[in-house]
Amino acid sequence: MRLQVFLSHAGVSSRRKALEIIQAGQVTVNSRKITEPSFDIDPAKDDVVCAGQKVGLARKIYILLHKPEGVVSTVKDKFAEKTVVDLLPVSLRGVYPVGRLDKDSTGLLVLTNDGELAHRLSHPSFETEKVYRVFLNRPLTEEDRRTLEAGMMLEGTRTAPCRIKIFSDAVIEVILHEGRKRQIRRMLGLLRYHVVSLQRTRQGFLTLGDLEPGAWRFLTAEEIKKLCA
Repeated sequence: MRLQVFLSHAGVSSRRKALEIIQAGQVTVNSRKITEPSFDIDPAKDDVVCAGQKVGLARKIYILLHKPEGVVSTVKDKFAEKTVVDLLPVSLRGVYPVGRLDKDSTGLLVLTNDGELAHRLSHPSFETEKVYRVFLNRPLTEEDRRTLEAGMMLEGTRTAPCRIKIFSDAVIEVILHEGRKRQIRRMLGLLRYHVVSLQRTRQGFLTLGDLEPGAWRFLTAEEIKKLCA
């Protein structure tokens, strides 16, 4: 198994972050520093240490959480009163969120220690749909809907095309395949709309269901199988 893949499977980090950790010289295999992410190891025989901690393949954990407002989508943040991991039992603190939701946004968030699956769910190349229910300060016009769907320039790069459904006066649904930082709020802000509230209701085939804010559940075996496929 490649060292980069091993670290992500072990729950150390996502595959992309594992690349950075290895290249930074933080990983040894059998006491030898390795900086090549594709270095082959045998998980059953080789002694892998990352940042001074021995690494082994962990039990895979998959959680679906309803993130409430005011909670930060990260594992650690010294400035945050509460992170999404704080909503879980101590025994499950080895997971990390797949992607992010803004502090003032709510909704569906997947947490796992499976780095490979996290990469597939969050990388734009896999085109995982993310669906958001957005409440605005005023109704969205048809012209502005078309502008949003076509893509807009954010920090010098055009956003990917998206889909917009208008439900009522000032309630819309936004369907994205990417997830830049505060993307929906920034796009709407360019058109002089204010987002009153924003909730992620679906990611891929996963939905919030009847989960209350702050509540969580393990993914079922069938859901995990479907995600991995």
